[in-house]
Amino acid sequence: MTDQADPFAHPARPGEEPPPGCPAHAGAALPTGQHAGAVPLAGLEYQQSPSELYRALRREHGPVAPVLLDGGIPAWLVLGYTEVTYVTSHDELFARDSRRWNQWAHIPQDWPLLPFVGYQPSVLFTEGEEHRRRAGVITEALEGIDQFELSHECLLIADDLIARFAGSGQAELMADYVHALPMRTVVQMCGMPATGEDTRRLVDDLRISLDAGEGDDPVAAYARVGERLRQLVKEKRAVPGADVTSRMLTHPAGLTDEEVVQDLISVIAAAQQPTANWICNTLRLLLTDERFAVNVSGGRLSVGEALNEVLWLDTPTQNFIGRWAVRDVQLGGRQIRAGDCLVLGLAAANTDPQIWPEGHVGAENAAHLSFSNGEHRCPYPAPLLADVMARTAVETLLERLPDLVLAVEPEELVWRPSIWMRGLLDLPVRFTPVVQ
Repeated sequence: MTDQADPFAHPARPGEEPPPGCPAHAGAALPTGQHAGAVPLAGLEYQQSPSELYRALRREHGPVAPVLLDGGIPAWLVLGYTEVTYVTSHDELFARDSRRWNQWAHIPQDWPLLPFVGYQPSVLFTEGEEHRRRAGVITEALEGIDQFELSHECLLIADDLIARFAGSGQAELMADYVHALPMRTVVQMCGMPATGEDTRRLVDDLRISLDAGEGDDPVAAYARVGERLRQLVKEKRAVPGADVTSRMLTHPAGLTDEEVVQDLISVIAAAQQPTANWICNTLRLLLTDERFAVNVSGGRLSVGEALNEVLWLDTPTQNFIGRWAVRDVQLGGRQIRAGDCLVLGLAAANTDPQIWPEGHVGAENAAHLSFSNGEHRCPYPAPLLADVMARTAVETLLERLPDLVLAVEPEELVWRPSIWMRGLLDLPVRFTPVVQ
């Protein structure tokens, strides 16, 4: 499509000077009175007890709440299960191309959420037939992964990581195990070395770009991720292998190198940190909830129940930005204007009291929205692969260290200061040292 024909031409990209009428011209004032009563998506409530904030927002605003993103940028937080399902099932009303956003004139070039919303030629922002083409390539590339081989590789990685701290009788699992296992697994799946400084920097930059802490530069980190994956694509174009990257490059759909790079970013980002948080949150549940204390050691049924319960109650991705309204529309009693941004409140929707009255969440079923919903949901078989990684990580740790316990009181555990991801800063444990 040419620039003249494309109503969304000249998208904003991190690090580039925005064109007139698109992102980021300093000095523009936000419209006054928009989203009256909007609540900032920030603060200690979100960091430590977001469920309480979701309940308060429901009481005050109903299933769709006006919120403010970083810098006071207005958006809508969709809290209701029915409403999130509706939004994600109606791409003709709530689309993924962020160039529709009616707030671009107020977005600075260093806005921390640009890696989420700055348009890129990625599967995340495609729509219609183009999205189906791109998602199909990812699906077929992931289908080439043998789940039994993946489980075996995860087991080997888990054993290697555990061996490094098993003799000490203590560990900080977030750094020593939880983040490292899916990181090594995912980059290996994509054809990169599982260890090494280069791989570590890539994963650090992915974390920063998707969940920046104080002092981090997410826009610069995102640019470094792209450069490293461009090098990987160049290498695999020259010498293909039995990996996800090579299968994407050789797929009959004929993706360009840059399309593969952008879609690889989506694959790695979606697989690494959310899976790590899934592992983390499951271990926390198993180590703090007496319902699992009796038969958790080696108990596959209990681990499976814990994994699924976490997806309902402490989902790794608690909020996702987003969708953009194609035209004026009503949702949850709210008037959504064309170009408005909607944040999908996945965690809030999973615990919607309209779905689970009296606070009882039926963790035995899998109708949660943790992998989203609709055409843009996490593509098959990615959830199955994530389950293999998470289940192997948790079961192997509990089997190797059967008397594993928390090294602090449960209330001393601290959640990451993030409104997007749900995971702990640290998970200190102790156990009987194992002589190798």
